[in-house]
Amino acid sequence: MVTLEKNIKSVKDVLTSEDILVFEFKSDNGKRFAAIFADGIVDKTQIGELVVKPLRVAEKDADFEAVKLLLASPELKEGNKKKDAIKEILNGNAVIFIDGEKDFIIAGVKSPPMRAVAEPPTQVTVHGPREGFIEDIKINLGLIRKRIKTEQLQVKTIFVGDKSDTAVSIVYIEGVCPEGLPEKVEKEITSNKIDIVPDSSYVSQFMTRKPRSLFKRCGTAEKPDVFCAKICEGRVGIVVDGSPICLTVPYMVVEDFQTVEDYYINSYRSTTLRILRVLAILLGLFMPALYISAQLFKIQIIPFQLLLKISSSVSGLPLSPSIEMFLTLFVLEVLNEASIRMPKYVGLALSVVGALVLGDTAVKAGIISTPAIIIIAFSAICLYTVPNNIETTTTLRWLYLIIAGSAGPFGMVLLSAFLICYLVSEQSYGVPLVTPFAPLVRSDLYDSFVKANMYTLDTRPKSFKVKEKVRLKKNENENQR
Repeated sequence: MVTLEKNIKSVKDVLTSEDILVFEFKSDNGKRFAAIFADGIVDKTQIGELVVKPLRVAEKDADFEAVKLLLASPELKEGNKKKDAIKEILNGNAVIFIDGEKDFIIAGVKSPPMRAVAEPPTQVTVHGPREGFIEDIKINLGLIRKRIKTEQLQVKTIFVGDKSDTAVSIVYIEGVCPEGLPEKVEKEITSNKIDIVPDSSYVSQFMTRKPRSLFKRCGTAEKPDVFCAKICEGRVGIVVDGSPICLTVPYMVVEDFQTVEDYYINSYRSTTLRILRVLAILLGLFMPALYISAQLFKIQIIPFQLLLKISSSVSGLPLSPSIEMFLTLFVLEVLNEASIRMPKYVGLALSVVGALVLGDTAVKAGIISTPAIIIIAFSAICLYTVPNNIETTTTLRWLYLIIAGSAGPFGMVLLSAFLICYLVSEQSYGVPLVTPFAPLVRSDLYDSFVKANMYTLDTRPKSFKVKEKVRLKKNENENQR
C-alpha cells in the first residue's frame, strides 16, 4: 500500500527548493490528502475553494474515482508517474496525493505573475484595435480565439528547452494553410536541443537554415489582429510562452513596409504611406554613402549651389569625409544605445545633451561639419520608419559607408547588385523573400508596396499556395458600389 508520506517524499527528494510547498489536510471523516505546488505561480484561493473545500466531505474509504468526482476544478488530469508530477508542479499546477493511492490528481490552478493586456509600444495605432500580446501563452491564445471563431483553427503545443520546458504553440487554419507546413515548422523547432528558451527570438533562430544571414526569415507580430490576419492568409503562427512577440512563416520582406493601420484607413492613404516608407529606407541607406562618394570620387553629381554651401562648411576640417561621417555615425549609435539602456528620464536628458551640446560644440570646434550631422540625423529618422527591420538596415548603412569610402559609386552599385541577387535567391519555407516581385505574382502586387481596396483583395496571396484561395465572396450588387 502506497502511503501519503511516501508520495510526498518521492517528490520532495527531487524538488528540494523551499518554495515547493506541501499542504496536508484531512476530510471531516478522516481521509488524508496532500497538495504539492510551487509558491508564487499558483492561486492559493483556488486551491482552497476548488480542491480543499470539496474534499472536506470525502468518506474515509473513498477510492480514487470517488475523490476525483468531488473536485470542482474545471482543469483536472490524472497521473501516476513521478516525472509527470514534477513537471506539472513546475508548470504551476497543484498535484493532489491521496493516502493509499499511487495515482494522483493534477488541478489547474496556475496563476503566474503577468501584466495586463495593453497596446504594444512598437505598434501604436490611431485606428483599429489596441490590444497587444503579453508574456502569458494562455492569454495570447485566448486573444487569438477571440478573433478567429472557427473549428478550422488548430493549436498544437510542444515544449522546448531541456531545463525551461517552454510551451510553444503552433497556430494555423486547417484547409487554408499549405499542406505539410505546420509539420515542417514543428520539426525545425524540435530538432534543436537547448537548455532554456526565454523568448521567441530563440525559436526564430531555430527555424532558419541560415542563422548567420543578415535578413530574417520569420515575420513578427505584437498585436493579435495582425497575427490573425496573417494566419488567415495561409501562414503558420508560433506563440511562445514568456514572449509578447509572436512569429509567422512564411515571411516576405514586403511585410515590414506594411503597418497595422494600413488596413483600417483609406487605401490611397495606405499606398502613399507605404511608398513613403520605401523612399525613406532608400534615403536612410544611401544618403551618407552618396555624400562620401560624391566628395571623394564624383563631386560633379552635387548641384553647384549646394556644392558651394558644402565646401564652405567643410573647409578647414582636419578629418577626411569618410572619417568625418564614420565619427558622426559612431556618436549617434553610442547616444542611441546609451539612451535606451539608461533609466527613462536620464536617457531623455542624455539625448538632449547629445543632440544639442555635443553636436553644436563639435561643429563650432571645427571637428565635423553641419551637413554631416544633418545627413546622419535624417538617415537615422528615415530608418526608423520601418522599425521591424532596423537591425538589418543599420548594418547595411555601415556596409554602404565602407564601400562608398573605398570604391565610390561603382562599389555601391556592386553592393546593391549583390544584395538584390542574394535576396532573390533566398526563401522562407518555400516562399521567396522578395515575393511578389521575384518571381512576379501580379495578383499579390495589390497588397505589396501599394494597397488596393478590400474588393480587389478577394483572394488570398497566391505566393503561399493555399488550399482555400477565395477569402471574399462578392455579391451581386458589387458593380453598383
